[in-house]
Amino acid sequence: MKFTLKDYQSEAVGEVLSRLRKARKDWKEDSYKSAFSLTATTGAGKTVMAAAVFEALFYGNDDFEFEPDRGAAIIWFSDDPSLNEQSKYRLMEAADRLNISQLRTVGSDFSQEKFDAGKIYFLNTQKLSKNSMLVRGAAESVRLPGMEADQMSLPIMPDARSHTIWDTIQNTIEDPDLTLYLVLDEAHRGMKNGAVTQATGTPTIVKQLINGRNGMQGIPVVWGISATVDRFNRAVGSMSDRVTLPHVVVDPAKVQESGLLKDTINLDVPNEVGTFETVLMRRGTEKLRELSDAWDSYAKDQNDANIVKPLMVVQVPNSPDHNEIGSWLKTAFETWPELPTDCIANVFGEHKTENFGGYTATYVPPERVQETEWVRILIAKDAISTGWDCPRAEVMVSFRAAKDPTHITQLLGRMVRSPLARRIAGNERLNSVDCLLPYFDNKSVQAVVRMLSGDDGSGDTTPGRRVLVNPVEMKPNGVLPEEVWETLTSLPSQALPKRQAKPLKRLTILAHELAVDGLRADAGKKAHAEMHKVLDGLRTRYKDEITEARSAVLQVEGKTIVTDVGTLAMSFDDFIERADMAVIEDAYKRAGRSISADLARTYSEYLADKDSDSDDREDALIEGHTVIAAMGLVSEIKEDLDREAEKLSTKWLTEHRVDLKNLNDERQDVYRQIAEMSADPVDLDLARPRSELRAPTAIRESDGTETELRRYEKHLLCDKDGLFPASFNTWEVTVLDTELARNDNVAWYRNPGRGYESLGIAYEGDRSVKILRPDFLFFARDKSGNIVADIVDPHGDHLADALSKLKGIARYAEKHTTKFRRIDSIAVVSGTYRVLDMTKASVREAVLAATSANSLFESGAAQDYVLKE
Repeated sequence: MKFTLKDYQSEAVGEVLSRLRKARKDWKEDSYKSAFSLTATTGAGKTVMAAAVFEALFYGNDDFEFEPDRGAAIIWFSDDPSLNEQSKYRLMEAADRLNISQLRTVGSDFSQEKFDAGKIYFLNTQKLSKNSMLVRGAAESVRLPGMEADQMSLPIMPDARSHTIWDTIQNTIEDPDLTLYLVLDEAHRGMKNGAVTQATGTPTIVKQLINGRNGMQGIPVVWGISATVDRFNRAVGSMSDRVTLPHVVVDPAKVQESGLLKDTINLDVPNEVGTFETVLMRRGTEKLRELSDAWDSYAKDQNDANIVKPLMVVQVPNSPDHNEIGSWLKTAFETWPELPTDCIANVFGEHKTENFGGYTATYVPPERVQETEWVRILIAKDAISTGWDCPRAEVMVSFRAAKDPTHITQLLGRMVRSPLARRIAGNERLNSVDCLLPYFDNKSVQAVVRMLSGDDGSGDTTPGRRVLVNPVEMKPNGVLPEEVWETLTSLPSQALPKRQAKPLKRLTILAHELAVDGLRADAGKKAHAEMHKVLDGLRTRYKDEITEARSAVLQVEGKTIVTDVGTLAMSFDDFIERADMAVIEDAYKRAGRSISADLARTYSEYLADKDSDSDDREDALIEGHTVIAAMGLVSEIKEDLDREAEKLSTKWLTEHRVDLKNLNDERQDVYRQIAEMSADPVDLDLARPRSELRAPTAIRESDGTETELRRYEKHLLCDKDGLFPASFNTWEVTVLDTELARNDNVAWYRNPGRGYESLGIAYEGDRSVKILRPDFLFFARDKSGNIVADIVDPHGDHLADALSKLKGIARYAEKHTTKFRRIDSIAVVSGTYRVLDMTKASVREAVLAATSANSLFESGAAQDYVLKE
């Protein structure tokens, strides 16, 4: 793969491959047909996951312990030719082992007896329609109403065509050396209950592919992919002749956390009733200009030549007034005179150039908008709900009526991908998309908010995504000394460990990236050299176990069945044979999956170089393979090797900590992800916050009046007046007022709920490690004139995980005491504010030995929290 899979993508790929393995086995051994689905939210990278699956299916994958299916042939099916072409392009973009000859669009001239193994065939509904050249001559799947059998016309084959597409499918299914897989893109389409075409009563083409037609079997393995697969799941679940395998579901919270999707959707709505087309068009254009400047500044700051060129979508009614659109465009160009007038395009269904009051808008296919960088204003009608994404579409002005919230949410679904496929650390403005709604009242806006939040009526929303109405941007507080920011970014934040972490893979990736950035020459060779030393030591430590395992590798045990012809009685004779090279190589490959194929290769070469001369190198290499095969059977070796690989990765990351901070954001993000591949919680430096969006800035009372939120001074991020609007509970207000009243206070920071600009602390939850986010960070100047940091966290002692969180903070404090002046956990006990200062060893000891959070705050380990007078 050209891309490193996100954790959730890797998990999903592994699950899909396990389903395909079972489906193939069931078909080959028992003729059982199977189906299952993969569902993931829009923007999760379903095509990237599919590319990883196809590579493994054709070539195998050691990481997933998946053997290739040498007879695999794949039909990729959708109802849209342009969607197929986009999927084909994305597969090529993501996979490094799939070449263009393996990705074949089935055209009208296609004619083969069977599909070829190792290829993906892109097919769409239109190619299987009644009048298509591909199906001409195929028998009808059903008899038309009133038609007798003798009235059915004889098949007439097209010129120079010996097979219809249905023949090709049937022949491929019947070939024992081939396995035909059907991948349904947007799998919910054509899967309505009892889905038939209205005119003839014929089952939809999708159902014919799955169930078969006119004596043709259904395709053996069906994999449906969609963001909404309920209809597909119900349909295949009701099929009596097909086994439904467990469906693969990607957690939307993990997708949002990955940074592939924008975190915030800003809704800009007039506060009063009236006609605001011109006002909001001007405001939308201003936002477009601001974002263009922000991306330009970011690219310069990062020394990156790839500047994101954001565009504005203008969503118009289905029957638009072209002259009215022209007046809106005139407003845009008056607002931003430098914007060229030939930057307009349309994605209307008419597929032609449109004229809007003298402004020309070229038609651009929706799937090509993202790469057509001259487009800065895009005119659209109905939301195009599938088939295209446009991450650089960061502003939308919708002139649709308030009754159309669904159309707005569908189009915004096309705009949620992050332009750089990663979160911009510390910059909420560049992690957001703006939607201006001139025709929407408060009730209509709330409907849009619920849809965009993923609220299906149950109250549950998409974790990590915010929908803000009329937000205000907070920017760095210019009056604060630079020392505050330096102190903030030096603070350690912990990230969740990865349950499927592979230390050797992590070390290999780290070595590669360090070499790419010129931070450690020949890092890959050096990493392997260190691991070779470790393996040498393990050969000595586990000498007896390896000797025993070596015998197992070199000998094949079995039984011979002897049958008496007269009595038909059977007896079994044991036998032992010396293993041949095929057996040794198979054991070597299995060991390679355990310790990584690359390390197995370099260690076998290292052993051969050490233990041979030029005349017997081949024999020495075979001996090296045998040694590694034997070591792979000793489970303790893998555990010890992983432990040493983890140590080396941590050591290198620590040594290059300062070097990494000097890299641009994109490269720093790469190393953050490598650090997070650890099996244990890891420390990361905080990213510097550059922008935060706050909404609301006022509380709407029941009588309709609004009360401005209290605004605080000295916050790291602030509005144009140097203040930070926020709403806190009573405890938080008390603590905040207390800390801001201290004479040595310089600044404070409301710790965000997530992101690399948020300080996190790991703690043991009920079933897994979790991350808590302390409420406040305060910065003061000590007696020596240096800036020092305090964690102050007002939380209750009554919650079920209160004690677990306290213990997590205690362990964090024990490791990082020198980084903070105070680490205070605060609770109110019997009306009194009590504090545990975790920088004190005696307090940490009490916390780690405690069985009750409440008793801790009542004990001598805690003291009264001093309030301002």
